[in-house]
Amino acid sequence: MGLMLLLLQLPAVALLLARLLPGIQRPAPLLPASETPAYLGQVSVVIPTLNEVQRLGGCLAGVQRQGYSVREILVVDSHSQDGTRELVAAQQTHDPRIRLLSDPPLPADWVGRPWALDWGWRQSSPASTWILNLDADTRPQMGLVPALLQLAIQENYDVITLSPQFILKYPGEWWLQPALLMTLIYRFGATGLNPSAPARVMANGQCCLVRRAVLEKMQGYETAKSSFCDDVTWVRNVAKQGYKVGFLDGSRVLQVRMYEGFWETWREWGRSLDLKDATSIAQLWGDHWFLLSVQGLPIWLCLTSLFLPTNPVNKTLFWVNLCLIFIRWGMLLAIRPVYAGWNQNSWLFWLSPLADSLAVLRIILSSLTRPKTWRGRYY
Repeated sequence: MGLMLLLLQLPAVALLLARLLPGIQRPAPLLPASETPAYLGQVSVVIPTLNEVQRLGGCLAGVQRQGYSVREILVVDSHSQDGTRELVAAQQTHDPRIRLLSDPPLPADWVGRPWALDWGWRQSSPASTWILNLDADTRPQMGLVPALLQLAIQENYDVITLSPQFILKYPGEWWLQPALLMTLIYRFGATGLNPSAPARVMANGQCCLVRRAVLEKMQGYETAKSSFCDDVTWVRNVAKQGYKVGFLDGSRVLQVRMYEGFWETWREWGRSLDLKDATSIAQLWGDHWFLLSVQGLPIWLCLTSLFLPTNPVNKTLFWVNLCLIFIRWGMLLAIRPVYAGWNQNSWLFWLSPLADSLAVLRIILSSLTRPKTWRGRYY
């Protein structure tokens, strides 16, 4: 039994080290930048909304603090009923750049978010060279837009997405959310590192800067219209066309408050992290084997090996899994800066490796089903 487990685990351990070790030299987080006259009116911001009145205020406030590089702020609302439209209308009186749009009825073969993004960029000013998509739960920090523009122009990026700094509050999310985040880091490595193949490209649509010419060439978001992980699906399709894409650390310029508590984190974020709509079946099940081997099972295998007969194989099994446990706890030090709002519940962050088995289980369960509801819509 021990030999069989080792034979299954050791290739995954080698793959994990190959993905994590380059992270030692990962690029530094993107820093806020100052506006320059060359950036004047270069960006149209598109924010899709559906019943986001509790989240949208912080996003709009952050976007309005950006400088003159932002030509317009387009809020594409899918007929909210909770006061979202009234909130946007009130903000329009303070900032003439804000426009409230309503997207047309959702076609049967589209998912809501890519449909709203597609409608938004098509209504944007042709004079804007760049489109910046922001989710309503983001909180853009001062200097975000010029920092993105400066990097895109200097490094000739066509698409840039950012990983944010997370704001957590309640005990359950402090325990579960880092474990779910680790499933992404284990599969795709650190932000800022370019993968060798488009199929391994990672993206975060919460903040996505896109060159207008790319959207025109790709016919908007058509290639990701039916995807529930449309950001990753679309960016991978862009990468396949030879465009330069980047997924970078934006923890100094972007914050996000996504979900409230354990159950919402489990239900809402957990069901999109499998990335099945952007992944081949072989790669999907390969990721399941990988995550089970290096994240989901090490604690259990370490304990189990103590009760197996004492021999070199079982001793090796114990030490391999103990090393994986130490690596996992060590990774907490690496990801600590991507969390803000430390409070009386934050100590559970250090116990999040104990939630790893649940996190991996959530990924597997999500990959076996297709969502029937998403952000208030039924599919």
